Amino acid sequence: MEYFINCNTSTLAPYTANLDQLRAAHLYRRLGFSASVATINQATGQSAAALVDSLIDEALSMPEIATPAWANWNNDNYPADSDASNQLKREQKSEFQLAYANGLLNNNLRDRLSFFWSNHFVTELEVYNCNSFLYQYIDCLQRNSLGNFKTFTSEIGLTNAMLYYLDGVYNNGNNPNENYARELYELFTLGEGNGYTEEDIIETAKALSGYVERGEVGCSPVAFDATKHDEGSKTILGQTGNWGYDDVINILFEQRAPEIAEFICRKLYEFFVHPDSKDDANNAQMIIDGLAATLVTNDFELAPVLRLLFKSQHFFDDEAIGVIIKSPVDFYFNTLNESGFSYTDTNVAEMVNYSALLSQEIFEPFDVAGWQRDRSWINTNFMIGRWLTIESILEEFYMADNEQFRTFGLEISGNTGLTSSNPDEVARLIIDFVLTKGLLNEEEYAKAFAIFRSDVEDVYYNGGNQESWTLATWQQGPFQVYLLFQYLARQPEFQLK
Repeated sequence: MEYFINCNTSTLAPYTANLDQLRAAHLYRRLGFSASVATINQATGQSAAALVDSLIDEALSMPEIATPAWANWNNDNYPADSDASNQLKREQKSEFQLAYANGLLNNNLRDRLSFFWSNHFVTELEVYNCNSFLYQYIDCLQRNSLGNFKTFTSEIGLTNAMLYYLDGVYNNGNNPNENYARELYELFTLGEGNGYTEEDIIETAKALSGYVERGEVGCSPVAFDATKHDEGSKTILGQTGNWGYDDVINILFEQRAPEIAEFICRKLYEFFVHPDSKDDANNAQMIIDGLAATLVTNDFELAPVLRLLFKSQHFFDDEAIGVIIKSPVDFYFNTLNESGFSYTDTNVAEMVNYSALLSQEIFEPFDVAGWQRDRSWINTNFMIGRWLTIESILEEFYMADNEQFRTFGLEISGNTGLTSSNPDEVARLIIDFVLTKGLLNEEEYAKAFAIFRSDVEDVYYNGGNQESWTLATWQQGPFQVYLLFQYLARQPEFQLK
Protein backbone atom coordinates (compact mmCIF):
# COMPACT_ATOMS: atom_id res chain seq x y z
CA MET A 1 0.00 0.00 0.00
CA GLU A 2 1.26 3.47 -0.86
CA TYR A 3 2.44 5.51 2.11
CA PHE A 4 0.82 8.93 2.02
CA ILE A 5 3.09 11.95 2.29
CA ASN A 6 1.37 14.94 3.88
CA CYS A 7 0.93 17.48 1.07
CA ASN A 8 -1.74 19.52 2.86
CA THR A 9 -0.91 23.22 2.56
CA SER A 10 -4.27 24.60 3.72
CA THR A 11 -4.53 26.73 6.85
CA LEU A 12 -6.65 26.92 10.00
CA ALA A 13 -8.91 29.48 8.32
CA PRO A 14 -12.57 28.39 8.50
CA TYR A 15 -13.91 26.07 5.83
CA THR A 16 -16.84 28.12 4.59
CA ALA A 17 -18.30 26.04 1.75
CA ASN A 18 -21.23 23.78 2.57
CA LEU A 19 -20.23 20.13 2.97
CA ASP A 20 -20.40 17.83 -0.03
CA GLN A 21 -20.95 14.11 0.57
CA LEU A 22 -17.21 13.35 0.47
CA ARG A 23 -16.46 15.84 3.25
CA ALA A 24 -19.54 14.96 5.30
CA ALA A 25 -18.42 11.33 5.29
CA HIS A 26 -14.85 12.42 6.11
CA LEU A 27 -16.09 14.34 9.15
CA TYR A 28 -18.01 11.37 10.56
CA ARG A 29 -15.22 8.90 9.78
CA ARG A 30 -12.76 11.00 11.76
CA LEU A 31 -14.95 12.34 14.58
CA GLY A 32 -16.64 9.00 15.22
CA PHE A 33 -16.71 5.51 13.74
CA SER A 34 -18.46 6.84 10.64
CA ALA A 35 -22.25 7.05 10.24
CA SER A 36 -25.16 5.75 8.22
CA VAL A 37 -25.83 6.79 4.64
CA ALA A 38 -28.88 8.71 5.86
CA THR A 39 -26.85 10.65 8.46
CA ILE A 40 -24.13 11.50 5.95
CA ASN A 41 -26.71 12.55 3.36
CA GLN A 42 -28.41 14.75 5.95
CA ALA A 43 -25.05 16.40 6.71
CA THR A 44 -24.41 17.03 3.01
CA GLY A 45 -25.13 20.67 2.24
CA GLN A 46 -24.80 21.77 5.86
CA SER A 47 -22.35 24.32 7.19
CA ALA A 48 -19.18 22.66 8.49
CA ALA A 49 -19.02 25.07 11.42
CA ALA A 50 -22.59 24.40 12.53
CA LEU A 51 -22.23 20.63 12.27
CA VAL A 52 -18.90 20.58 14.11
CA ASP A 53 -20.34 22.73 16.91
CA SER A 54 -23.31 20.37 17.13
CA LEU A 55 -21.10 17.28 17.39
CA ILE A 56 -18.81 18.88 20.00
CA ASP A 57 -21.73 20.19 22.07
CA GLU A 58 -23.32 16.74 21.92
CA ALA A 59 -20.08 15.17 23.14
CA LEU A 60 -19.73 17.68 26.00
CA SER A 61 -23.23 16.98 27.31
CA MET A 62 -23.25 13.21 26.87
CA PRO A 63 -23.65 11.10 30.05
CA GLU A 64 -20.96 8.62 30.97
CA ILE A 65 -21.29 4.88 30.44
CA ALA A 66 -23.91 3.20 32.66
CA THR A 67 -22.50 2.23 36.04
CA PRO A 68 -22.25 -1.58 36.26
CA ALA A 69 -23.45 -3.41 39.35
CA TRP A 70 -19.85 -4.32 40.18
CA ALA A 71 -18.46 -0.78 39.81
CA ASN A 72 -17.28 -0.64 43.44
CA TRP A 73 -16.50 -4.27 44.06
CA ASN A 74 -13.31 -5.26 45.83
CA ASN A 75 -11.81 -8.63 46.65
CA ASP A 76 -14.48 -9.40 49.24
CA ASN A 77 -17.21 -9.43 46.57
CA TYR A 78 -15.66 -12.26 44.56
CA PRO A 79 -15.92 -15.98 45.35
CA ALA A 80 -13.14 -17.36 47.50
CA ASP A 81 -12.43 -20.03 44.91
CA SER A 82 -9.90 -18.52 42.49
CA ASP A 83 -11.26 -20.29 39.41
CA ALA A 84 -14.79 -19.05 40.10
CA SER A 85 -13.46 -15.59 40.85
CA ASN A 86 -11.48 -15.42 37.62
CA GLN A 87 -14.44 -16.67 35.62
CA LEU A 88 -16.69 -13.97 37.10
CA LYS A 89 -14.07 -11.31 36.34
CA ARG A 90 -13.87 -12.48 32.72
CA GLU A 91 -17.65 -12.31 32.39
CA GLN A 92 -17.71 -8.80 33.82
CA LYS A 93 -14.92 -7.70 31.48
CA SER A 94 -16.78 -9.07 28.44
CA GLU A 95 -19.99 -7.36 29.55
CA PHE A 96 -18.24 -4.01 29.99
CA GLN A 97 -16.22 -4.39 26.80
CA LEU A 98 -19.48 -4.87 24.90
CA ALA A 99 -21.10 -1.86 26.58
CA TYR A 100 -18.10 0.32 25.72
CA ALA A 101 -17.97 -1.01 22.15
CA ASN A 102 -21.61 -0.03 21.67
CA GLY A 103 -20.63 3.40 22.94
CA LEU A 104 -17.92 3.62 20.30
CA LEU A 105 -20.50 2.76 17.66
CA ASN A 106 -23.08 5.29 18.84
CA ASN A 107 -21.40 8.18 20.65
CA ASN A 108 -19.48 9.91 17.85
CA LEU A 109 -16.79 12.29 19.09
CA ARG A 110 -17.09 11.65 22.84
CA ASP A 111 -16.05 8.02 22.66
CA ARG A 112 -13.82 8.49 19.64
CA LEU A 113 -11.88 10.73 22.03
CA SER A 114 -12.19 8.49 25.08
CA PHE A 115 -10.69 5.72 22.93
CA PHE A 116 -7.94 8.09 21.76
CA TRP A 117 -7.10 9.02 25.35
CA SER A 118 -7.03 5.34 26.38
CA ASN A 119 -4.10 5.08 23.97
CA HIS A 120 -2.45 8.15 25.50
CA PHE A 121 -3.00 7.68 29.24
CA VAL A 122 -2.42 3.96 28.79
CA THR A 123 -3.27 1.22 31.24
CA GLU A 124 -3.70 -2.51 30.64
CA LEU A 125 -6.41 -4.40 32.48
CA GLU A 126 -4.41 -7.62 32.43
CA VAL A 127 -1.80 -5.88 34.59
CA TYR A 128 -4.00 -4.51 37.37
CA ASN A 129 -6.76 -7.13 36.91
CA CYS A 130 -9.60 -5.32 38.63
CA ASN A 131 -12.86 -4.52 36.86
CA SER A 132 -13.94 -1.83 39.29
CA PHE A 133 -10.67 -0.01 38.59
CA LEU A 134 -11.36 -0.39 34.86
CA TYR A 135 -14.79 1.21 35.22
CA GLN A 136 -13.35 4.16 37.19
CA TYR A 137 -10.64 4.62 34.55
CA ILE A 138 -13.10 4.61 31.61
CA ASP A 139 -15.38 6.97 33.52
CA CYS A 140 -12.41 9.32 33.95
CA LEU A 141 -11.60 9.16 30.23
CA GLN A 142 -15.17 9.93 29.23
CA ARG A 143 -15.69 12.80 31.67
CA ASN A 144 -12.45 14.50 30.65
CA SER A 145 -12.28 13.62 26.95
CA LEU A 146 -13.14 17.18 25.81
CA GLY A 147 -12.48 18.91 29.10
CA ASN A 148 -9.43 20.56 30.66
CA PHE A 149 -6.20 18.71 29.89
CA LYS A 150 -4.48 19.84 33.09
CA THR A 151 -7.40 18.59 35.20
CA PHE A 152 -7.43 15.39 33.14
CA THR A 153 -3.72 14.77 33.75
CA SER A 154 -4.13 15.35 37.47
CA GLU A 155 -7.16 13.11 37.81
CA ILE A 156 -5.95 10.19 35.68
CA GLY A 157 -2.76 9.86 37.72
CA LEU A 158 -4.74 9.10 40.88
CA THR A 159 -7.06 6.50 39.38
CA ASN A 160 -6.53 3.11 40.93
CA ALA A 161 -5.87 1.64 37.49
CA MET A 162 -2.97 4.04 36.85
CA LEU A 163 -1.56 3.79 40.37
CA TYR A 164 -1.35 0.02 40.04
CA TYR A 165 -0.31 -0.02 36.37
CA LEU A 166 2.66 2.36 36.69
CA ASP A 167 3.66 1.31 40.20
CA GLY A 168 2.47 4.39 42.07
CA VAL A 169 1.29 1.99 44.76
CA TYR A 170 4.96 1.10 45.37
CA ASN A 171 6.22 4.70 45.48
CA ASN A 172 7.31 5.13 49.11
CA GLY A 173 9.08 8.26 50.23
CA ASN A 174 12.06 6.30 51.58
CA ASN A 175 12.28 4.20 48.40
CA PRO A 176 10.78 6.16 45.49
CA ASN A 177 9.56 4.37 42.36
CA GLU A 178 10.16 6.46 39.24
CA ASN A 179 7.82 4.72 36.77
CA TYR A 180 4.92 7.14 36.85
CA ALA A 181 7.11 10.24 37.07
CA ARG A 182 8.97 9.14 33.95
CA GLU A 183 5.81 8.42 31.95
CA LEU A 184 4.17 11.63 33.17
CA TYR A 185 6.85 13.56 31.29
CA GLU A 186 7.82 11.16 28.50
CA LEU A 187 4.43 9.86 27.36
CA PHE A 188 1.69 11.98 28.89
CA THR A 189 2.76 15.63 28.69
CA LEU A 190 6.12 16.52 27.11
CA GLY A 191 7.47 13.73 24.93
CA GLU A 192 10.69 11.81 25.29
CA GLY A 193 13.63 13.97 26.37
CA ASN A 194 11.73 17.21 25.87
CA GLY A 195 12.13 19.80 28.63
CA TYR A 196 13.00 17.61 31.63
CA THR A 197 16.03 15.84 33.08
CA GLU A 198 16.67 12.58 34.90
CA GLU A 199 16.99 14.62 38.07
CA ASP A 200 13.51 16.06 37.45
CA ILE A 201 12.17 12.50 37.26
CA ILE A 202 13.84 11.48 40.50
CA GLU A 203 12.61 14.56 42.34
CA THR A 204 9.12 14.23 40.87
CA ALA A 205 8.91 10.62 42.03
CA LYS A 206 9.58 11.80 45.57
CA ALA A 207 6.85 14.43 45.30
CA LEU A 208 4.35 11.84 44.02
CA SER A 209 5.09 9.39 46.83
CA GLY A 210 2.61 8.29 49.48
CA TYR A 211 -0.28 6.83 47.47
CA VAL A 212 0.53 3.37 48.75
CA GLU A 213 -2.15 2.41 51.29
CA ARG A 214 -3.78 -0.74 49.86
CA GLY A 215 -4.61 -4.35 50.59
CA GLU A 216 -2.32 -7.26 49.98
CA VAL A 217 -3.87 -8.22 46.63
CA GLY A 218 -5.51 -6.40 43.70
CA CYS A 219 -8.92 -4.68 43.78
CA SER A 220 -8.07 -2.86 46.98
CA PRO A 221 -8.54 0.89 46.41
CA VAL A 222 -5.46 3.02 47.02
CA ALA A 223 -5.33 5.70 49.71
CA PHE A 224 -2.73 8.30 50.60
CA ASP A 225 -0.50 7.56 53.59
CA ALA A 226 1.20 10.75 54.76
CA THR A 227 3.87 8.76 56.62
CA LYS A 228 5.00 7.27 53.30
CA HIS A 229 5.36 10.63 51.55
CA ASP A 230 8.76 12.26 51.12
CA GLU A 231 8.61 15.48 53.14
CA GLY A 232 11.99 16.78 52.07
CA SER A 233 12.78 19.67 49.75
CA LYS A 234 12.65 18.84 46.02
CA THR A 235 13.65 20.78 42.92
CA ILE A 236 11.37 20.13 39.94
CA LEU A 237 11.78 21.99 36.64
CA GLY A 238 13.77 24.65 38.49
CA GLN A 239 11.27 25.14 41.33
CA THR A 240 12.30 24.18 44.89
CA GLY A 241 10.00 23.34 47.80
CA ASN A 242 8.36 20.57 49.80
CA TRP A 243 6.25 19.53 46.84
CA GLY A 244 3.38 17.03 46.69
CA TYR A 245 1.18 15.61 43.94
CA ASP A 246 -0.81 18.78 43.16
CA ASP A 247 2.37 20.85 43.19
CA VAL A 248 3.90 18.61 40.52
CA ILE A 249 0.97 19.18 38.18
CA ASN A 250 0.92 22.92 38.83
CA ILE A 251 4.68 23.33 38.29
CA LEU A 252 4.63 21.19 35.16
CA PHE A 253 1.83 23.19 33.50
CA GLU A 254 3.24 26.54 34.63
CA GLN A 255 6.83 25.89 33.56
CA ARG A 256 6.25 23.86 30.40
CA ALA A 257 2.93 25.07 29.01
CA PRO A 258 4.14 25.63 25.40
CA GLU A 259 5.89 22.25 25.28
CA ILE A 260 2.87 20.40 26.67
CA ALA A 261 0.52 22.14 24.26
CA GLU A 262 2.73 21.34 21.25
CA PHE A 263 3.07 17.68 22.26
CA ILE A 264 -0.66 17.15 22.79
CA CYS A 265 -1.72 19.07 19.69
CA ARG A 266 0.71 17.05 17.57
CA LYS A 267 -0.86 13.84 18.84
CA LEU A 268 -4.34 15.18 18.09
CA TYR A 269 -3.19 16.26 14.63
CA GLU A 270 -1.67 12.88 13.79
CA PHE A 271 -4.79 11.07 15.02
CA PHE A 272 -7.44 13.24 13.37
CA VAL A 273 -5.72 14.72 10.31
CA HIS A 274 -2.58 12.97 9.05
CA PRO A 275 0.04 10.64 10.56
CA ASP A 276 2.85 12.68 8.97
CA SER A 277 3.23 15.87 11.01
CA LYS A 278 6.95 16.55 10.62
CA ASP A 279 7.55 16.91 6.86
CA ASP A 280 8.83 20.40 6.04
CA ALA A 281 6.90 20.39 2.75
CA ASN A 282 3.52 20.85 4.41
CA ASN A 283 1.78 23.20 6.83
CA ALA A 284 1.52 20.68 9.65
CA GLN A 285 3.87 22.49 12.02
CA MET A 286 2.10 25.80 11.43
CA ILE A 287 -1.25 24.09 12.14
CA ILE A 288 0.09 22.45 15.30
CA ASP A 289 1.55 25.76 16.48
CA GLY A 290 -1.82 27.43 15.96
CA LEU A 291 -3.62 24.69 17.87
CA ALA A 292 -1.06 24.79 20.68
CA ALA A 293 -1.42 28.56 21.05
CA THR A 294 -5.18 28.10 21.31
CA LEU A 295 -4.74 25.42 23.97
CA VAL A 296 -2.52 27.65 26.11
CA THR A 297 -4.72 30.71 25.61
CA ASN A 298 -7.73 28.71 26.80
CA ASP A 299 -5.95 27.38 29.91
CA PHE A 300 -5.73 23.87 28.43
CA GLU A 301 -9.41 23.50 27.59
CA LEU A 302 -9.57 20.97 24.76
CA ALA A 303 -12.91 21.87 23.15
CA PRO A 304 -11.75 25.21 21.65
CA VAL A 305 -8.79 23.43 20.02
CA LEU A 306 -11.04 20.79 18.51
CA ARG A 307 -13.52 23.38 17.24
CA LEU A 308 -10.70 25.27 15.54
CA LEU A 309 -9.23 22.16 13.92
CA PHE A 310 -12.43 20.49 12.76
CA LYS A 311 -13.84 23.69 11.22
CA SER A 312 -10.65 24.46 9.30
CA GLN A 313 -9.77 24.38 5.63
CA HIS A 314 -6.83 22.19 6.63
CA PHE A 315 -9.09 19.48 8.06
CA PHE A 316 -11.33 19.41 4.98
CA ASP A 317 -8.54 19.67 2.40
CA ASP A 318 -8.48 16.90 -0.23
CA GLU A 319 -5.04 15.95 1.07
CA ALA A 320 -6.50 15.14 4.50
CA ILE A 321 -9.13 12.72 3.16
CA GLY A 322 -8.45 9.00 2.88
CA VAL A 323 -4.89 9.16 4.23
CA ILE A 324 -5.21 7.34 7.57
CA ILE A 325 -5.14 3.54 7.74
CA LYS A 326 -8.12 2.17 9.63
CA SER A 327 -7.33 0.50 12.92
CA PRO A 328 -9.03 -2.89 13.37
CA VAL A 329 -11.82 -1.29 15.42
CA ASP A 330 -12.29 1.34 12.69
CA PHE A 331 -12.26 -1.36 10.03
CA TYR A 332 -15.22 -3.23 11.52
CA PHE A 333 -17.19 -0.46 13.21
CA ASN A 334 -17.05 1.92 10.24
CA THR A 335 -18.42 -0.85 8.04
CA LEU A 336 -21.21 -1.57 10.50
CA ASN A 337 -22.26 2.07 10.84
CA GLU A 338 -22.03 2.89 7.14
CA SER A 339 -23.91 -0.19 5.95
CA GLY A 340 -26.83 0.35 8.30
CA PHE A 341 -27.17 -3.43 8.59
CA SER A 342 -29.26 -4.72 11.47
CA TYR A 343 -26.91 -6.05 14.13
CA THR A 344 -27.01 -7.66 17.57
CA ASP A 345 -24.69 -7.66 20.55
CA THR A 346 -23.39 -10.97 19.23
CA ASN A 347 -22.25 -9.24 16.04
CA VAL A 348 -20.55 -6.47 18.01
CA ALA A 349 -18.83 -8.96 20.34
CA GLU A 350 -17.59 -10.85 17.29
CA MET A 351 -16.04 -7.67 15.88
CA VAL A 352 -14.44 -6.89 19.24
CA ASN A 353 -12.88 -10.36 19.21
CA TYR A 354 -11.69 -9.98 15.62
CA SER A 355 -10.09 -6.63 16.51
CA ALA A 356 -8.21 -8.34 19.33
CA LEU A 357 -6.96 -11.00 16.90
CA LEU A 358 -5.62 -8.16 14.75
CA SER A 359 -3.76 -6.72 17.76
CA GLN A 360 -6.24 -4.10 19.00
CA GLU A 361 -7.97 -5.48 22.06
CA ILE A 362 -10.20 -2.97 23.81
CA PHE A 363 -8.85 -2.21 27.33
CA GLU A 364 -5.53 -3.91 26.49
CA PRO A 365 -3.17 -1.62 24.51
CA PHE A 366 0.07 -3.22 23.37
CA ASP A 367 2.25 -1.61 26.06
CA VAL A 368 2.63 1.64 28.01
CA ALA A 369 3.27 3.51 24.74
CA GLY A 370 -0.05 2.25 23.34
CA TRP A 371 -0.96 1.03 19.88
CA GLN A 372 1.39 2.68 17.41
CA ARG A 373 -1.26 3.05 14.67
CA ASP A 374 -1.29 3.59 10.97
CA ARG A 375 1.27 1.47 9.07
CA SER A 376 1.69 -0.88 12.03
CA TRP A 377 -1.83 -2.16 11.31
CA ILE A 378 -0.82 -3.47 7.89
CA ASN A 379 1.29 -6.58 7.34
CA THR A 380 0.74 -9.85 5.49
CA ASN A 381 -0.92 -11.66 8.39
CA PHE A 382 -3.11 -8.72 9.40
CA MET A 383 -4.26 -8.12 5.82
CA ILE A 384 -5.28 -11.76 5.38
CA GLY A 385 -7.06 -11.53 8.74
CA ARG A 386 -8.95 -8.44 7.61
CA TRP A 387 -10.04 -10.09 4.35
CA LEU A 388 -11.22 -13.33 5.92
CA THR A 389 -13.04 -11.75 8.84
CA ILE A 390 -14.86 -9.04 6.86
CA GLU A 391 -15.97 -11.62 4.30
CA SER A 392 -17.34 -13.76 7.11
CA ILE A 393 -19.14 -10.77 8.65
CA LEU A 394 -20.73 -9.71 5.36
CA GLU A 395 -21.81 -13.28 4.69
CA GLU A 396 -23.50 -13.43 8.11
CA PHE A 397 -25.44 -10.25 7.34
CA TYR A 398 -26.42 -11.53 3.91
CA MET A 399 -27.65 -14.85 5.31
CA ALA A 400 -29.60 -13.06 8.05
CA ASP A 401 -31.41 -10.70 5.64
CA ASN A 402 -30.18 -10.34 2.08
CA GLU A 403 -32.61 -7.52 1.28
CA GLN A 404 -30.69 -5.17 3.53
CA PHE A 405 -27.94 -5.19 0.86
CA ARG A 406 -30.41 -3.90 -1.70
CA THR A 407 -31.55 -1.27 0.79
CA PHE A 408 -27.94 -0.22 1.36
CA GLY A 409 -27.33 0.10 -2.38
CA LEU A 410 -30.51 2.08 -2.90
CA GLU A 411 -29.75 4.44 -0.01
CA ILE A 412 -26.46 5.29 -1.68
CA SER A 413 -27.67 5.43 -5.29
CA GLY A 414 -30.99 7.11 -4.55
CA ASN A 415 -33.14 7.77 -7.57
CA THR A 416 -30.44 6.38 -9.83
CA GLY A 417 -30.85 2.94 -8.26
CA LEU A 418 -34.58 3.14 -8.78
CA THR A 419 -34.53 4.13 -12.43
CA SER A 420 -31.20 3.39 -14.09
CA SER A 421 -30.88 0.31 -16.29
CA ASN A 422 -27.11 0.79 -16.34
CA PRO A 423 -25.53 -1.30 -13.53
CA ASP A 424 -22.16 0.41 -13.95
CA GLU A 425 -23.72 3.75 -13.13
CA VAL A 426 -25.21 2.38 -9.91
CA ALA A 427 -22.05 0.47 -9.00
CA ARG A 428 -19.94 3.62 -9.31
CA LEU A 429 -22.11 5.43 -6.75
CA ILE A 430 -21.79 2.51 -4.31
CA ILE A 431 -18.02 2.31 -4.82
CA ASP A 432 -17.54 6.03 -4.28
CA PHE A 433 -19.43 5.90 -1.01
CA VAL A 434 -17.86 2.73 0.41
CA LEU A 435 -14.30 3.77 -0.53
CA THR A 436 -13.19 7.09 0.90
CA LYS A 437 -11.90 8.46 -2.40
CA GLY A 438 -13.02 5.81 -4.86
CA LEU A 439 -10.76 3.44 -6.82
CA LEU A 440 -7.39 4.29 -8.31
CA ASN A 441 -8.37 4.58 -11.98
CA GLU A 442 -10.97 3.57 -14.59
CA GLU A 443 -9.33 0.20 -15.11
CA GLU A 444 -9.96 -0.60 -11.44
CA TYR A 445 -13.54 0.64 -11.72
CA ALA A 446 -14.06 -1.68 -14.72
CA LYS A 447 -12.97 -4.66 -12.60
CA ALA A 448 -15.45 -3.70 -9.88
CA PHE A 449 -18.25 -3.15 -12.43
CA ALA A 450 -17.64 -6.66 -13.76
CA ILE A 451 -18.04 -8.09 -10.25
CA PHE A 452 -21.34 -6.22 -9.82
CA ARG A 453 -22.64 -7.58 -13.14
CA SER A 454 -21.14 -11.07 -12.88
CA ASP A 455 -24.14 -12.96 -11.55
CA VAL A 456 -26.51 -11.61 -14.21
CA GLU A 457 -24.13 -11.07 -17.13
CA ASP A 458 -26.33 -12.99 -19.58
CA VAL A 459 -29.23 -10.68 -18.92
CA TYR A 460 -27.18 -7.64 -19.83
CA TYR A 461 -25.20 -8.75 -22.83
CA ASN A 462 -26.34 -12.08 -24.29
CA GLY A 463 -29.73 -11.36 -25.71
CA GLY A 464 -31.58 -10.49 -22.54
CA ASN A 465 -33.56 -7.32 -22.02
CA GLN A 466 -31.04 -4.97 -20.48
CA GLU A 467 -33.69 -2.28 -20.03
CA SER A 468 -35.53 -4.48 -17.53
CA TRP A 469 -32.79 -4.19 -14.91
CA THR A 470 -32.85 -1.81 -11.99
CA LEU A 471 -31.34 -2.35 -8.57
CA ALA A 472 -34.74 -1.65 -7.04
CA THR A 473 -36.59 -4.42 -8.92
CA TRP A 474 -34.09 -7.02 -10.03
CA GLN A 475 -34.44 -10.26 -8.06
CA GLN A 476 -30.68 -10.74 -7.74
CA GLY A 477 -30.07 -7.12 -6.76
CA PRO A 478 -29.13 -7.91 -3.13
CA PHE A 479 -26.62 -10.51 -4.29
CA GLN A 480 -25.06 -8.03 -6.71
CA VAL A 481 -24.48 -5.52 -3.90
CA TYR A 482 -23.16 -8.31 -1.68
CA LEU A 483 -20.65 -9.43 -4.32
CA LEU A 484 -19.50 -5.86 -4.88
CA PHE A 485 -19.15 -5.19 -1.15
CA GLN A 486 -17.09 -8.38 -0.69
CA TYR A 487 -14.83 -7.32 -3.56
CA LEU A 488 -14.38 -3.76 -2.27
CA ALA A 489 -13.54 -4.97 1.24
CA ARG A 490 -10.39 -6.59 -0.19
CA GLN A 491 -9.16 -3.45 -1.92
CA PRO A 492 -6.34 -1.30 -0.54
CA GLU A 493 -8.64 1.74 -0.64
CA PHE A 494 -11.02 0.04 1.81
CA GLN A 495 -8.29 0.12 4.47
CA LEU A 496 -8.26 3.93 4.43
CA LYS A 497 -10.40 6.60 6.06
